[in-house]
Amino acid sequence: MQELDEVDHALGDEQAADPDEAAELVPDAPRVLRVDPRDAGMRVDVYLSLRFEGWSRSRVAASIRTGQVRSEQRGLKPSSTIRGEERLVLDIPRLAPRGPKPPHPPVVFEDRRLVAFNKPPGMLAHPVGRTFVWGLINLARELYPNEALHLLHRLDKETSGLMVLARDDDANRVLKRAFKDRRVEKRYLALVRGIVPWETREVDAPIGQAIGSPILLKQGVRDDGATAQTAFRVISRHPERQLTLVECAPKTGRTHQIRVHLDHIGFPIFGDKIYGQDPEVFLSLYAERPMPGLQAILGHPRQCLHASTLTLPHPDGGEEITLTAPLAADMVGLLTGEFHVEHSEASGEEDSADAPE
Repeated sequence: MQELDEVDHALGDEQAADPDEAAELVPDAPRVLRVDPRDAGMRVDVYLSLRFEGWSRSRVAASIRTGQVRSEQRGLKPSSTIRGEERLVLDIPRLAPRGPKPPHPPVVFEDRRLVAFNKPPGMLAHPVGRTFVWGLINLARELYPNEALHLLHRLDKETSGLMVLARDDDANRVLKRAFKDRRVEKRYLALVRGIVPWETREVDAPIGQAIGSPILLKQGVRDDGATAQTAFRVISRHPERQLTLVECAPKTGRTHQIRVHLDHIGFPIFGDKIYGQDPEVFLSLYAERPMPGLQAILGHPRQCLHASTLTLPHPDGGEEITLTAPLAADMVGLLTGEFHVEHSEASGEEDSADAPE
């Protein structure tokens, strides 16, 4: 089994569909792939078929012969062996960027071992699927084209906030071990429906796949689920908008844990499309046939969850540092009244789901 610092390299930094990107990536242009020196010596058709799931060696070879895959430095054949720092040009529709490139997310912390960004809502942390889309990791590699950047953790596409990247392989190994050993403290800010009556609350409720839900990815509280614990603290109440800003400190790392626990105690996250909603809301979006009145039902285009704080041991010596990311502009706008708030009739009512466990 490979060590932690080798796994990212073998998978193309966490997923085979995302090789190192060059700074020259521009919208509506071919994709330029910089070859990591550790991959030097591989046949180019083997290299690309391994890096991109679903792209066979024969299809790679055909693309080389037609000129859709080429090298900036030399002529290329399917049997050519790649060179470290060589730049391969990929003019393949599903692999090349299409559409405008988003702005680089703001850098909120930087030293020689780490860099932290404030990810905006709607941006993927890492490309997924078989079609190229811009993710935070691609944009970060444009800013730091000569560094071995590694994502240390993930955020959902709709979740905004703090994302920390290691700037070298050793920092990646040390910090991923810290995440695995739960020596990293995470705090989030969530805007929830309704006025929360308590100041603090600890939720200890096991989580597993939601029973009886037609949404396969939905999680729920269930007796046979995995242990899950979250601490909540009220930051501010906004009765004129029927919203409460809550700090969330997960003690475990279950899928959708904060969203599940808040829904479980009767205060789902504002804008959430799965939790606190009828299943038809999500299913209509999944089928690309949004149900009537969807905007009023959701109240906001995205789930109002923001990764605000990370406390972690620095890779140089292990001293704890705390990093923060300012609250996303759309959530600020909801609190200040800049953005209109809509509520469906069923939102914001506490239930008894957390009573006898």
